[in-house]
Amino acid sequence: MPHIVFNKAELINTPSSKDGVDFKFIAKSYNFTSHQRNTEYKIAVKNENKDFLLTLKDKDDDQMIKIDKITRVAPITVVKDALNAYTDSIKPTIVFSNTHSIHQKAPPQKEFLKDINYFVDEFQTDKEIQIEVGFGSGRHLLHQAKNNPNIQFIGLEIHTPSIEQALKQMKMQDITNVLIVNYDARLFMEFIDSNKVGRIFVHFPVPWDKKPHRRIYSNEFINEALRVLKVEGTLELRTDSRKYFDYCTELLTNLPTGKITIDINKDLEISSKYEDRWKKQGKNIYDVVLLSHTEDKALVIEKDFTFDFEINYEEKISKLPTKSIVEKDFFVHIEDLFTILNEENSGLIQITMGNFDRPVSKYIIIRNGKLDYYQGSPLPTSSNIKAHKKLKEILN
Repeated sequence: MPHIVFNKAELINTPSSKDGVDFKFIAKSYNFTSHQRNTEYKIAVKNENKDFLLTLKDKDDDQMIKIDKITRVAPITVVKDALNAYTDSIKPTIVFSNTHSIHQKAPPQKEFLKDINYFVDEFQTDKEIQIEVGFGSGRHLLHQAKNNPNIQFIGLEIHTPSIEQALKQMKMQDITNVLIVNYDARLFMEFIDSNKVGRIFVHFPVPWDKKPHRRIYSNEFINEALRVLKVEGTLELRTDSRKYFDYCTELLTNLPTGKITIDINKDLEISSKYEDRWKKQGKNIYDVVLLSHTEDKALVIEKDFTFDFEINYEEKISKLPTKSIVEKDFFVHIEDLFTILNEENSGLIQITMGNFDRPVSKYIIIRNGKLDYYQGSPLPTSSNIKAHKKLKEILN
């Protein structure tokens, strides 16, 4: 991670600019908890139309400045330029720096690899959608896509080498009807329109026998799957784990709607190398398919993350809860507080919020008592929306 260590020096003046980098304000840490620590500063920066924070803190007898991990931006050259501009402005004695890169390589173009925000704000298609959860090597996903060119496939995977391999194979095979996203499948369905999906494949998910709360299949996941599936659409589980098969079958047989079918050792047109190995070992492969029978209401995503009130920040910071607030399906934790220097009634609130399995960390920025999320609103998942409403209760 790029950073610069230098002899202690005066803070940069804000607002100010250096080499095209804007330094907007500086926020100083507030003793929010009982834990005593060194003073830390957050420096608000804008470079190449990207807003982010730098962290300045003591390091032994010196100081270190680096990117704030919550507000990371890409490419990394944007951050390095900001770090260099900061030290060029205050002219300290540099002890260490790794911010001067030569011959930066341009990032590869990945037109079929999409950020989750693309599915929140832009994704539209008139085609039937099919989704594969955890596509692994991509063999099944790409086989389906190549043989069904009129269907829009979406592949969900969190293993980076698998994503890279699938993108490489798509280019080699000239497959253009697959979009890939690195995101948790348990939350992804919330951003897909109702009644648009023909098939959802969940092939050989991690069983998580010792941590069942991490399993893909749950009542919430199945309900979201049924919402996005068309009438006669299917949710298809394939697993080598008898425990996982029994667990999912019990969930599916207790549904008020839908029909399930079960197969053992069914042959597919394409299989993974692991499945081939398991079959040679005589291991059973279980299939459980849920058929959707009903049409659901159109999806309406609530995207209101505004704060419709103002606060007295100086008075409020001493009254905020220091422990996590945990509800059934979301949580809110105020991690840290900062006061903006030379501005009245202004500061930063560092929070972690939302879903237990996919929490989001953000800053709430207060300027003259008015609140907003720094770097934009959280993703509009149901858990984030509930957490936002709880935050409004806490802060108002």
